[in-house]
Amino acid sequence: MRREIRFAGFGGQGIILAGLITGRAAALHDGKEAIVTQSYGPEARGGACSAQLVLDDRPIDYPMVTHPDVLVVISQEAAQKYMTGLVDDGQVLIDEGLVELPEHVLWRVSKIPATAIAEQLGNRMAANVVMLGFFTAVTGAVSRKAMEAAIKASVRERFIALNMKAFEAGYTYPRQEA
Repeated sequence: MRREIRFAGFGGQGIILAGLITGRAAALHDGKEAIVTQSYGPEARGGACSAQLVLDDRPIDYPMVTHPDVLVVISQEAAQKYMTGLVDDGQVLIDEGLVELPEHVLWRVSKIPATAIAEQLGNRMAANVVMLGFFTAVTGAVSRKAMEAAIKASVRERFIALNMKAFEAGYTYPRQEA
């Protein structure tokens, strides 16, 4: 079944890496078809950026995300830029410390203080992996085992322990839909 997913934030938050890890988890460890594309402005850090994924059990005939089923947002600017096009019954995951959505949205919204959790773990740069844990638990788009293997294969060896703690913190965070 085709799933379209968009990770969005600003440069420097690890958004592109989160998309690449998810694509790797799906393709190499869950046996799915996966295509990852990325979009970012001319700024290396600070500008809105996104990683788009198409996941499917069958060969993918069109590689672009047109109407995401899932949107993961880690900055307010990205929320404003990338909220359009989400399917009506779509799932939105937000870093509640950085993103505020209007009261009346048409989507299922799940919130986690990903950046605050990463700071408690000692490195706010792990917020993207906290969000990957939350994403894995909430959406089921990829398996936990696949995501853990992809994280271990994608980060430097000295950061594996931190990132596995970050993933676990996001995965076990209580899930409540707003």
